[in-house]
Amino acid sequence: MIELHDWNLSPTEAIALQRRLAGRVEREDRLEAVSRIAGVDIGFEQGGEITRAAVVVLAWPPTGEGAFEVVEQSLHREPTRMPYVPGLLSFREVPAALAAFERLVTRPQLVMVDGQGIAHPRRLGVASHLGLWLDLPTIGVAKKRLCGRHDEPGPERGDGTPLVDKGPDGEETIGTVLRSRRGVKPVFVSPGHRLSLASALDWTLACLGRTKLPEPTRLADRLASRRDQTRR
Repeated sequence: MIELHDWNLSPTEAIALQRRLAGRVEREDRLEAVSRIAGVDIGFEQGGEITRAAVVVLAWPPTGEGAFEVVEQSLHREPTRMPYVPGLLSFREVPAALAAFERLVTRPQLVMVDGQGIAHPRRLGVASHLGLWLDLPTIGVAKKRLCGRHDEPGPERGDGTPLVDKGPDGEETIGTVLRSRRGVKPVFVSPGHRLSLASALDWTLACLGRTKLPEPTRLADRLASRRDQTRR
């Protein structure tokens, strides 16, 4: 784990830090042989006062029937560090996720996060920020669009369309809008760190089960979710 900065920042300081850290995000593949994939999801309790981070580590590849073996899971609660500020969710969520990772015995080679990767106004969503701290390849799989524009993907499972946004050098593709299941709203896939756009999409497709979410984040979501939570 790489300690990049202090977490006690004002929103203005956090935005400036995002802009600096975005330049350190690697958008090309630097990936070891994968035998373990971690899924990460964050929830909140007590009206948002407590952050609840869940990490589920799965064996790769899945069985012949497509079932994933859960190798290990970790759950961590702590007081929420920052109020909800659009675009600054990583400062609210990543500290608890890092604490959950510190409890793991198993080291994953790939991390899939319920949230944005580079599909973020400053190209540093939760998955990218977490990837920099962990120095691991990460993928963001979000349920909603944060920035950019796109056409509607086709109706079939696996159909996708580019997510495009204006960058400093003109238009750039920052992710894929993926129909992960027929008849449901798409998910927004973007590389977090140490992965290309193509690899982020390929891994997401490979991890799809019978539901909308890929299995790593679905299982993490199930662990993070409780009836007494206020969800983000």
